[in-house]
Amino acid sequence: MRASYIFAALLLVAGCSSAAGAKLGPEITVPGQFGTIQAAVDVAREGATIVVSPGVYKESVRVGTRGVTIRGAQRDGVIIDGEVKRANGIVVTAPEVSVQNLTVRNHTLNGVLVTGVSENGGMGRGSNGYTRLDTQKFPPLQGFRVSYVTASNNALYGIYAFDAQHGVIEQSYASGSADSGFYVGQCKPCDIVVRGNVGERNAVGYEGTNASGRMFVLGNRFSGNRVGMTSNSDYQEAFVPQEDATFIGNLVSGNSEARSPAQADGAFGLGVGIAGGTGNLFSRNLVTGNPGAGVALGSSEDLAPLDNRFEGNVIAGNGQDVVYAASKRAPGRNNCFDRERCYEGVGDPLPKASAPGGIPFNQVAAPPPQPEMPSDPLPDKAPDAEKYEVPREDLFDDRAAVRS
Repeated sequence: MRASYIFAALLLVAGCSSAAGAKLGPEITVPGQFGTIQAAVDVAREGATIVVSPGVYKESVRVGTRGVTIRGAQRDGVIIDGEVKRANGIVVTAPEVSVQNLTVRNHTLNGVLVTGVSENGGMGRGSNGYTRLDTQKFPPLQGFRVSYVTASNNALYGIYAFDAQHGVIEQSYASGSADSGFYVGQCKPCDIVVRGNVGERNAVGYEGTNASGRMFVLGNRFSGNRVGMTSNSDYQEAFVPQEDATFIGNLVSGNSEARSPAQADGAFGLGVGIAGGTGNLFSRNLVTGNPGAGVALGSSEDLAPLDNRFEGNVIAGNGQDVVYAASKRAPGRNNCFDRERCYEGVGDPLPKASAPGGIPFNQVAAPPPQPEMPSDPLPDKAPDAEKYEVPREDLFDDRAAVRS
């Protein structure tokens, strides 16, 4: 009797072990099949979709399997909450992963992080990425998609793509970030599209650092931040200088929001900032109501602003519409507005911003309700820059708390 009981118990354990080692798909439900998102990710096979029911999930999720999709059943109701004690909401280190229709909030670093830097946890364990990348040791992640994601009250970045290529960040919302709501860094060529997003109540709405080559920022609303939109060259990261990015159809307005976290450099009241960028195209954007400057062109250390083109924009109603601030160390060349007005050589210093003190990231007001991801297939990843016109000042007003 006892021997039979032990034999049966051993069979049961063996069966559980075998099941535990199996990979599941094509669809896995949380909490229907697994109590946590991470448990579902751990057993998901390539190409599986994890459907998450409404609830607050107090965890940090790491995705290392190719082609997995994490999809919330309700954008505002599926919440990955860091409780101001976990570093990251979702860390993606595998190619062709999609994160869709959910909320990530209250993390001490990032809401969603997509990165090729994965050894020993890498950035996923807490690094902010500000080290020169060994591009041979950490080749860029190939392919990603972040759609209809709300990233609020995350201490560093809301949605952060770093050392990654061939991706889309779309129809998402970011607020309460002490660095930037949306960030793309260290890619060349990037082949990344940032489109249809809303960034408000951040230190910076969108930041692209050393993000070069087929880098498209299209039809976004970056309003009600401290700084709206920047494109920078920075020796702290690989692939200097930043070059060849396209910014079309964006609303960049009213960036003087005091009830937001402050960035270390204290910038405030600026619409568009270019620091050491080269060969970028800014077209059909509306830049208005920024009390410091609408557009500021400057140098970054010994990196000059070169060959930047501004065509068909509406830049009006700012403290100063255009400020050219290239330094003696790195004088600029051929930065032209509608082919009629070009800035060369050395400029004037940027005016000192009178910046109010920031507030802690976790005290920034909660976001307004955000639209659900439609059931129809998402559009192709390829950009369609030609369809974007100069936006109206009420672009995405229905998704924003801070009005222009």
